[in-house]
Formats: sequence, C-alpha cells, structure tokens
Amino acid sequence: MELYLDGHDLTYEMQSLCFAFFPGESVTCKPVAYKTVEKVEKPCGEQNNDFVYTRIRRHSATKVSALVCVFHGGKTAREGEQVALTDAADSHAFKRECEYALGRALYRASTRLTGVCPPWGILTGIRPVKLARSRLSAGMTADAIVGDLKKQYYTTTEKSRLCIEAAHEEERIVSLSRPDSASLYISIPFCPSRCLYCSFISHDVEKTAKLLPDYVRLLCEELACTGALVNELGLRLETIYIGGGTPTVLNAEQLDAIMGAVKKSFKLDRLREYTVEAGRPDTITREKLDAIMKGGANRISINPQTLDDAILRRVGRNHTAAQIFEAFHLAKSVGVPSVNMDLIAGLPGDTVQGFDRTLNGVLSLNPEAVTVHTLAMKRASRLVTSGGGMYDAAGGEVGAMLNSAGCRLSGAGYAPYYLYRQKNTLGGLENIGFAKPGFEGLYNIFIMDETHSILSAGAGGVTKLRQPHGGLIERVFNFKYPYEYISRFGEIIDRKKKVKEFYASYSIDNRQG
Repeated sequence: MELYLDGHDLTYEMQSLCFAFFPGESVTCKPVAYKTVEKVEKPCGEQNNDFVYTRIRRHSATKVSALVCVFHGGKTAREGEQVALTDAADSHAFKRECEYALGRALYRASTRLTGVCPPWGILTGIRPVKLARSRLSAGMTADAIVGDLKKQYYTTTEKSRLCIEAAHEEERIVSLSRPDSASLYISIPFCPSRCLYCSFISHDVEKTAKLLPDYVRLLCEELACTGALVNELGLRLETIYIGGGTPTVLNAEQLDAIMGAVKKSFKLDRLREYTVEAGRPDTITREKLDAIMKGGANRISINPQTLDDAILRRVGRNHTAAQIFEAFHLAKSVGVPSVNMDLIAGLPGDTVQGFDRTLNGVLSLNPEAVTVHTLAMKRASRLVTSGGGMYDAAGGEVGAMLNSAGCRLSGAGYAPYYLYRQKNTLGGLENIGFAKPGFEGLYNIFIMDETHSILSAGAGGVTKLRQPHGGLIERVFNFKYPYEYISRFGEIIDRKKKVKEFYASYSIDNRQG
C-alpha cells in the first residue's frame, strides 16, 4: 500500500492509522506535490495498487482543508474536513489540528471500506491518558470527557472511560513527586533465554556468563558515583527499579553486592518503592529472594505471560506454569510484600478461552498487581525476523481478552492505574496495569509520565533529567551492550558530569520538608 503525503509531514501519524485499518500490509510513504485526487487516483486504480492519499491545503491564515482518498480492494472512499484555526501564528496548534482533521477523515473513509472501527479511534500516541488528565484538570465531568474524546478522536465509550479511570489514579501518584524528586533505574540486561516477542537489548546469560563478574563490579562503581551526585545535589530518591533483562539470572551474592552498593551509596529514608524484576520463575530461589529482601526491596515482578505450557515453549520461555505457582508461593513465604504479575494478550496459539484460564490461575494466587500487555509485533523480535511478521491474531479476539481481563480484575478488587500504547500492537490495543489499592507501581507512572528525573545505571540505561520547575527533558545515554559498558566504563563515569551541569542550570528550590 502506498501512502501519499501532500502538503504535510505527518508521516508517523498517518502510517500508524493505516496499520490500524490494514494490519499486516506494508505501507510505503511518498511525499508528493499538490495534485487533484483524480490525478493521483487514476494511475493507481489502473494498476490495482491500494493507496491512501492525504492532503492538507491552507486557504488563508485561519482556514485549512483536509482531504483523504482511500483506494482498497477495488473500491474508493473520500472524506474531507474544514479546519478553522483560532491562532494562525501557533505552528504547534496548526500541526495538531491538521493531524486530527486528517485522522478523522482517514478514519471515516477507511471504516466505510473495511468495516474496521479501531477502539482508540484516531489516537496514535503512547499516552492517551494525558488527554483525560488535561480535561479533568480543566474541571470537565467524566461524561463530558467521554463525549469530547468520542467527538474529537472517535474513541469508544469503553476506552474513554478506561482512560479516565486510569487518569484519576495517575494524577494522584504524580502529585507525590516534588521538584527535588528522582528515581533510580538499574539495568541487568541478561536473560536465561530470549523470548520470541522480545526486542529489548538482553543477552543469553549462558553465552555471556564470563562478563557478569566485571559487569557487577563496575555497576557497583557506577552506583557509588551516581549516589554521590544524588547526595551532593540534594535529590530525594522516590523509587528504585532493578530491571532488565532478568535481574534474577544473577546469583544471590551478585544481587547482594548490587543492592548493598545501593544501600551504601544512597539515602533511602524517603524511598516509597523498591522493585526487583524476577520475571522468570526458573531463576527464582530462596537465596535470591532472601538477598532481595535483605537489600530493602518491597516489590517484585513474577511474569507468567501465560499459564499454558505449550505456548510458553513456543515463545521461548523455558519454564512451566507449575514453576510460576511455586515461585509465587516461595516469594510470599519469605515475606515479599507486593508481587506484580505480567500477562500478554495475543500470544501465538492463545485463545480467549485459554487467556481466561490464565486469568483464573493468576487470580487464584491473589497477587497485589497484574499488568496486561497486548502483544506487539516488534521489528527486532524473533517473532518478526524469523518469518512471523504476518502473524495476525484477530484484533477482535485480543480485544475480548483485554475486556475479560478488565472485568475479571475489577471484580476482584483491582483498579486500572497505568495505561500506555505501543507501536504495532495487535488491534492497536493498550497495555494496562491493575493494582489493589496502595499497591500501584509508582515507578511505572514516574517513568512513563516523565514526572521527575530518572537516573540510570548499567548497560542500556538512559538517564532522563527533568527540569525541576518545567517540562524540559535532557537525556544521558550509557553504552547499550555489556561488553561496551565494561570496555568503555571510564566514558560512562565521565558522562555523569552532565547530571551536575543540568541541575546547575535548573536549580531545585521551593523544597518542602
């Protein structure tokens, strides 16, 4: 399919909408000079090539027209909109209004041809919750927000209300942060095996085991350097997240060394949450859990993804459903206060009935939080690179899985608090975190919302510095791969100077007690 861009550069937004209506199709973007629809349509129609033509034309300082023509399966549909700008000088507002006008026109034309009605309407961004939060802040009622989201973005009533519910919880969590707040992310980019759907930078621990001693030693040094900066700047550490990869591929002594370095280097008296990813149950032992608890963590993740053994094997997870139950009970026996469990809707071979059986099993454990992800077709994952790129679980089926999860979890006392969307998810659907009251994953919100600075340590870590009294974000990158991290460690320590320079430019004031 060819996507023509005429008079605008909204490539990502239009391409994402094309994927929502025509999943599995390759979309080639072609900027073109202004043409009539007929001139674009005729040659494509004669060659029987499907295409989407999108055009923005500015008629005056405040008047703009949007036009979309979709040719698919031998049929054509056209839609257009007139846009009246309130501020002709605001380039950001101009681009935003053009995006929404083209989106609505493309939605109407494509729906007529395909019958597909994406539940998130024309929204292509990661954070639809921000739209609900801004409207709540403006004093709009829930019903008014639902009506506005449906009118402006064609979202369904169900997704609009879900967005509002998550926005309430998110607003409460974000309000905990202060100008001097910060969080810490520690990267352990090693896994026992690589999952079929994974595109993260992680390494098979059996092949890279020789790197671990040096990696852990240098990571402890980086933590000491980072802690010294945090203390010098007077930052208040709110949350810590040790992720990966799978941090529990480390042995108990290595976990103890890293968490001991955190204790020694940082002031933890104001810490609200300390999470360690223990995603693979086959990596969890009593000794490792004891080290995690001794280190001060109060939250871990044990991630089933599914409780179907055949699907677990298919996606490259070398453990069984029984091991998930064993790991959960072991964690509770050593006193882990909060356990999150991740599920994925739309795994190859799964069904709505199978997903419900997984929900039954997870709910029988009564974890404090459950996060439900929609399978994303990530370009760097083996699911795509091994020839599975056209894998297409029906969007409606995956939607039914998410609806079932929402109903079942809400009925069991969990509330949605964390919602975001990824590129190329099945059905264009969302990832959503549910938690019992008081067990929400704070770090998840802080990192996604960019509420305050997130300081990162380890290979692949990205420090995101947030202006204390503004929205400016500056990033400081560590090297991606463990061997680079080890061989060029001096450069990583040198880059830490940027943290101090940033806070010298944007001072932290108006501190509270």
